[in-house]
Amino acid sequence: MARHRIGIDVGGTFTDFVLVDMTETRLEFHKEPSVPDDPSAAVERGMRALVETFEVSLGDVELVVHGTTIGLNAIIQRRGARMALVVSKGNRDVLELARLRLPSSYDFTAPREIPLVPRDRVFEVGARMRSDGSVDEEPGRSELETLAARLRGAEVDAVAVMLLNAYRDGSLERAVSGALRAALPGVQVSESSAIWPEVREYERCLVAALNAYIQPLMTGYLDRLEARVEGQGVAAPIYITANNGGTLSVATARERPIETVLSGPASGVVASTRVGEVANQPRLITFDMGGTSTDISLCQAGVPEFTASTEVGDFPLMMPVVNVSAIGAGGGSILWVDAQGLLKVGPVSVGADPGPVCYGRGGTVPAITDCYLVLGVIDAARFLDGRMALDVEAAEAALCGLAERVGFSGPDRAREVAAAALRVASAKMAAEITKLLAQTGVDPRQYSLLAYGGAGPTHANLLVREAGIRSVLIPTAPGTFCALGAVLADVRRDYVRTAQHLIGTAAVLDGEPDGWPAIAAMLEALEDEAGAWVSHEGALVGTHDFVVSFNLRYPSQAYELTVIVPSDLRSGLDGGTVARLFHEEHHRRYGFSDPATPVQTTTIRLGVIGKVAPVDLPDAAPGRAEPRGRRPIWFEGERIPVDVFARAEVGAGAVVHGPAIIEQADTTTFLLPGWEARADRLGTLSLAEADAP
Repeated sequence: MARHRIGIDVGGTFTDFVLVDMTETRLEFHKEPSVPDDPSAAVERGMRALVETFEVSLGDVELVVHGTTIGLNAIIQRRGARMALVVSKGNRDVLELARLRLPSSYDFTAPREIPLVPRDRVFEVGARMRSDGSVDEEPGRSELETLAARLRGAEVDAVAVMLLNAYRDGSLERAVSGALRAALPGVQVSESSAIWPEVREYERCLVAALNAYIQPLMTGYLDRLEARVEGQGVAAPIYITANNGGTLSVATARERPIETVLSGPASGVVASTRVGEVANQPRLITFDMGGTSTDISLCQAGVPEFTASTEVGDFPLMMPVVNVSAIGAGGGSILWVDAQGLLKVGPVSVGADPGPVCYGRGGTVPAITDCYLVLGVIDAARFLDGRMALDVEAAEAALCGLAERVGFSGPDRAREVAAAALRVASAKMAAEITKLLAQTGVDPRQYSLLAYGGAGPTHANLLVREAGIRSVLIPTAPGTFCALGAVLADVRRDYVRTAQHLIGTAAVLDGEPDGWPAIAAMLEALEDEAGAWVSHEGALVGTHDFVVSFNLRYPSQAYELTVIVPSDLRSGLDGGTVARLFHEEHHRRYGFSDPATPVQTTTIRLGVIGKVAPVDLPDAAPGRAEPRGRRPIWFEGERIPVDVFARAEVGAGAVVHGPAIIEQADTTTFLLPGWEARADRLGTLSLAEADAP
């Protein structure tokens, strides 16, 4: 019996699909234009296209994994629910005060961010915990009834509850939230201790508030998604990609939508680790260049880099996410001229509608994609495998108008300004990559750039030449790579507890009580809670494993280091071992350590990973690469002829010498003169200078 899985990634321009045939170890790919007003409509159309194109039965689908940016877009565009915030008495200004930091240290006129919840919808209640977890003040029944009446009068769709010190014990928050749920049917309530019980009241408040802000919108979308998928005859469970590179059941995603807002980029990083493993490249810089932006991330020893300090729109998010950084323009980023007459690229994008000028949908502002087309890198007749014709003349006309404003003239002015725009984009991205890598002590020459997204392979060779990176990896289906990552991911959820204790031999020698027994008890409780959760995430989840880490510091330090406990040390773990790991990481990061000083824990972190039966990536057929034609491109001020190859015909072991164009349905790879591309057993292209060792 055939068994299939479907991975779906909703982007701003296209919705990407990957169909996995688990029986025959086969992958099929499809791109469907996105529907911004209702992304589930594109999902429905795309699933019908899978049936028609690849002759599969959707009744044989055993799993659907879906990534969406609905929550993220709602936060950025401030289109979430009308919500209220309930706080402890005297704490009404928690969002107004924030961290009392200027938006820009050098610009006193920069406006501060507008709080997510206006002050007139922030309500106080006489409920507060002490820092030791005991109850300081508890509301009576009449006070809760009055609070519910005020919330009802405010006509809110969602409520967030954040009481002081509730990270120590969430029972009081649960009591307040339970009373509000009973009194306000149809209003969704999120309490901070259930979403993310970590010290730092402003950030904890934001996590709960953001969850409440997008919950009604996400709940409605997930309901429509389930209905549309079931309407296609799919009875399989639907999972939603998560910020940490894992997946969540639809039920969990409804309760905790904040865990999905940064999931799209994370899925591509997950797929990168699999491709890098086969290519024997454990050190990767992932490069995802799509229609609106470009994101990078680091993978070391085959493991993505995580962070618990990132931003969503205007707001900090302290939950663990795959550490993805936006570094520049995408294929839809516009070209413009500033007041000084300098050519600029991005950050504004033309979006899916109208799109670049060459799309012929009424766009008038040239974008990066128009540059690729006018330079000859993209073939107007073969874009999306010929399903979408591009208008070269319209792109040239738009670029000619821009060229005159920056001083280009003559018959080739459109190509000259297009080439200049690509140099600007490359320089901007290279500068951002260099800065980000320097901050983490990484030498780019020791890493490979793994390029995906619709524009990633097209721009990758230009970028690495600028940034000093020595090699590039391009997977077999770069334009749908995040959808592949979605279907490769295991189920995962992260847990946190605040625990401020001294550990290690030095603490005991100083006469301090050893905090490890308390930490070990918290860790055991977290494992029990996480194990119970993952056991209810669906029949496809098999065994599970834990990832344990700690936020640690020397006493009186104002910052912490996150230390991950290696799996072989988790059995019999003790405070001395954790302290030693911290000293080693501190020395690696800063060049010194002080083993004679006690180590203080601030946070315990535990991730539970529910294993899903793995997807085997198919091997590519062996073969030589033969060009299917030649065409001229404009490169470095002149027209040069290049060989054009079909990606499907570049078999395992084949070598392509630059300059060359390698075309496929979802992207085009541009190979510079003096470089060569070699295909490994999966068909992944490895680009390097021809004379490189």
